[in-house]
Amino acid sequence: MRYDLLGSRQHDNMSAMGLRRVLVTGAEGTIGTAVREHLGDRYELVSLTLTQQDFPSHIGDIADLDAILPAFESVDSVVHLAGSAAIETPWEDVLRNNVVGTYNVFEAARRAGVARVVFASSNHAVGMYELDGAPGLYDLDDERSCDHTAEIRPDSLYGVSKACGEALGRFYSELHGLCVFCLRIGAVRANDDPTVPSESPLLDLDAEGRRNRMRAVWLSRRDCAELIARCLEVDDVSWAIVYGVSGNPRRFWDLTHAQELLGWEPQDAAPP
Repeated sequence: MRYDLLGSRQHDNMSAMGLRRVLVTGAEGTIGTAVREHLGDRYELVSLTLTQQDFPSHIGDIADLDAILPAFESVDSVVHLAGSAAIETPWEDVLRNNVVGTYNVFEAARRAGVARVVFASSNHAVGMYELDGAPGLYDLDDERSCDHTAEIRPDSLYGVSKACGEALGRFYSELHGLCVFCLRIGAVRANDDPTVPSESPLLDLDAEGRRNRMRAVWLSRRDCAELIARCLEVDDVSWAIVYGVSGNPRRFWDLTHAQELLGWEPQDAAPP
């Protein structure tokens, strides 16, 4: 079943305006919602969701290539956010939703002639650096940081799937000519509040440690959407891995590459 994100009249109006047509997979999720809210007036957004939502979308499971192919028709760019998001996701779901599903998204983009794909990777592709350094890594005076050249060190099967997605992106960039941007995203919250810590199944932290971690890894919804927008707009870049975290005083992921390559500057910051 297929639904167009825009009514036909509005679709025609946006096409006449020359807006870039962008497919958002997982458009119903936290980041997908931020994209729709912050970028809906800048692009002609098309949604792909697993189930019917209260907004129009193409309904399809990314693990089924044939089911999602129609959503990629006449699309300029893809923002791939769909998949299993929990760190503790079991292998069977990781394989289906994050490995096979991500392959299908890149393959569908290739078949449809899509120019670029923005892939929601994760800090968990290199998460062992954090596990080795926590909780001192979150201290304001700790100078350790992790940049885009860090060796892959997944902290979970979820992290493995994101590392696999980055490898697929590199393959499709070099062999098939897609522009691919892999975003190692921190913590985007539905309530956009960095002061409320969340539990991590990988770290045994006390209340202060959980508080400091969230203030280190938080990425605001606005900053996340703008980072994605920069990936959609930048010229002369065919491949990139960048970190997505707001300008937090406690951050330990390096933002220099995103600033220099994409011209992205976070506008928000968690309190120290």
